[in-house]
Amino acid sequence: QVQLVESGGGLVQAGGSLRLSCAASGIIFSINTLGWHRQAPGKQRELVATITGGGSTNYADSVKGRFTISRDNAKNMVYLQMNSLKPEDTAVYYCSSTLGGVFNSRRAYWGLGTQVTISS
Repeated sequence: QVQLVESGGGLVQAGGSLRLSCAASGIIFSINTLGWHRQAPGKQRELVATITGGGSTNYADSVKGRFTISRDNAKNMVYLQMNSLKPEDTAVYYCSSTLGGVFNSRRAYWGLGTQVTISS
């Protein structure tokens, strides 16, 4: 049974930082592409960042230079370090896992999300 559990969300002021964590179980972690996504009220879920088993990363233009995705294959953990946060980063952040080298929304497993709120 695949489980993805996010943590680390909260309320911070603009310009601040947060580190999200996602603990994965029930998958062969090292061969999965892990991702972070977010959904703001009234908007569609959007991809924030992904990282392959080999460590290749991909970021949405809106977070490049501010967010960093990383993974610890020994601990089955994926992280999202978020710096220089803006009010528009406010959303529920979700962790995903896709078997293979590319994120695929139709085949991905999802966590339940963690709320991130940035005050101006």
